[in-house]
Amino acid sequence: MEFVLASASPRRKELFKKIAEDFEIDAAKGEEHAEKSLPPDRYCETLAAHKAREIAAKKEHRGKIVLGADTVVAIGGRILGKPKDEAEAKEMLRLLSGREHSVFTGVCLIFADGEEVIAHDETKVKFKPFTEEFISAYVAGGSPMDKAGAYGIQDGLPTEYVRGSIDNVVGLPTELLTRILREKGAIEK
Repeated sequence: MEFVLASASPRRKELFKKIAEDFEIDAAKGEEHAEKSLPPDRYCETLAAHKAREIAAKKEHRGKIVLGADTVVAIGGRILGKPKDEAEAKEMLRLLSGREHSVFTGVCLIFADGEEVIAHDETKVKFKPFTEEFISAYVAGGSPMDKAGAYGIQDGLPTEYVRGSIDNVVGLPTELLTRILREKGAIEK
């Protein structure tokens, strides 16, 4: 089977290597849009589907399996995507400090026959309380700016617990994808 990852994320690329040794990368460039009123699981699934459909529509990808993915952080009914600036990144980190939140990654697999499988995984994360000095230094380092919720769990933030898939928090629910692809006969059992 030939795979196409509809993402330029270096984190997703590394995680997808756990599942598929060989795949193409063709990052979706279209406008990502979903109703902010959707629950976080449906929101990230909608964005993942937009990405996968954009890439699957290209004739050079006919006969291949296309994967789109999107990650969001949710806390108190609010969806946190990527921060638009440093001030918003700091606001997000203050909101997450010492509180449990959910990380959702939606995935959309489009198979060669056009069948779509859309799913998501959820992981619960709780950080230890952050100091203002920590937040300022972390944001100044630049890492939060391209990540949902303004953080990368792989950056070693002071964490109380992670309940569920750590890969999901990084940006790709490898366990969920492996299960789906095995059920569809796209990878070996």
